[in-house]
Amino acid sequence: QVQLMESGGGSVQAGGSLKLSCAAVNTYRRGCMGWFRQAPGKEREGVATIGRITSYTDSVRGRFTISQDIAEKTLSLQMNGLKPEDSAIYYCAAGLFGCTWPIRATDFDTWGQGTQVSVSS
Repeated sequence: QVQLMESGGGSVQAGGSLKLSCAAVNTYRRGCMGWFRQAPGKEREGVATIGRITSYTDSVRGRFTISQDIAEKTLSLQMNGLKPEDSAIYYCAAGLFGCTWPIRATDFDTWGQGTQVSVSS
């Protein structure tokens, strides 16, 4: 069974950068992998996915980059030009099948515990 563990969250000022990592324990899912985020009082939002295609939600496109190292069983999210509205708990997720658009949380069945990202103005 796949288990996912995020790391790399923290607090930065607007314009700063953070890199999130997600380590897969036991095995690495070959279906769609993705990053989601959830801010207080808001629904979980798909941020980026990677599989045969790479997709980003409009608000992060050009600032965030998703990547994966299958041999190292890691998923990463490089976040540049961070804005206060990027503040949220970020989750990595693994799906059984290929990536779809739009990004849907229901396509993913395994989730990490989340890591907090806070961006101050």
